[in-house]
Amino acid sequence: MTRIFARMGPAAAGAFFMIAAGALFAAANAIVQYGAMVHGIAPARLAFWQYLVALLVSLPWLYAQGLGGLRSRAPHWHLLRVALAAAGVQLWVAGLAHVPIWQAIALILLSPIFVTLGAVTVLGERASLRRWIALGVGVTGGMIILAPWSDAFTWHALLPVGAAALWAAHSLVTKRLTQSESPESLTVYLLLLLTPFNAAAAWGVGFGLDFGASGLLLLAAGLVTALAQYAVARAYSHADAAYLQPFDTLKLLFNVALGAVIFGFVPPGSLWLGAALIIGASSWLLGAGDAPDDEPEVVPATVPVPVLSDAADRPGRRPECRGGL
Repeated sequence: MTRIFARMGPAAAGAFFMIAAGALFAAANAIVQYGAMVHGIAPARLAFWQYLVALLVSLPWLYAQGLGGLRSRAPHWHLLRVALAAAGVQLWVAGLAHVPIWQAIALILLSPIFVTLGAVTVLGERASLRRWIALGVGVTGGMIILAPWSDAFTWHALLPVGAAALWAAHSLVTKRLTQSESPESLTVYLLLLLTPFNAAAAWGVGFGLDFGASGLLLLAAGLVTALAQYAVARAYSHADAAYLQPFDTLKLLFNVALGAVIFGFVPPGSLWLGAALIIGASSWLLGAGDAPDDEPEVVPATVPVPVLSDAADRPGRRPECRGGL
């Protein structure tokens, strides 16, 4: 298998793994939504088991890192970073319990817009005219998808937006930590702390796991999440974010297709207009072709989950604790 990907070349291999990750994360989203909408599993319990199983699958990699990954100059920043990630996970899973999957996944694409907004307003980074235009276009796309003026609008539609904002804040804290922390430290702390945060959120609803259909759904969600993250890590070990971004956005198609087949969710035509505006703005912010060298990288919309590859050991790549939906 390794020889096959070697013959493909880094560009083709990176694209393949990113597309595979999008399909796998779409499957994970469908499983989570099915568990919440059909089996009535509490969103907090879903999130706990989904990421606990992903952690268990990651244990061999975590063991290989050893205690060296726990060395940190800023443990308090790690706590903040994981708290933001866990809060985003809770909002995302809660959103999937009420919002059609096509709307949720389209709104999560706003994350790079929030990253740029936070970099300008909180970190004081330069706000060029290009960046402000992209922000305006992205927000317009989000409003078209939300459609707060329609009779069908409910406050639940804001949950994926909140998740996107929290994951953007997580990305900004990660960016700060990369100045002093190793990739191994970033990953190990996320692995170890994300599950306790999710456990605290699930404390009130309980952790019960049966061995019927509900239990199998929870286990499947965690396993597919881990496999999807492995594909993401492999993709970023072959190519950079700007190149992979167009392939990452294909996850919208996978999620829409599964939502239509499993739940009968048929998106309106306005989805494609709004998504096109968000994707176009995000690609512009990512520097698709003409970004000045002094503008900071904008992280694509991702969900922080354990890294399951040796990307940290590959030269020329800066691995992050990231996933994707």
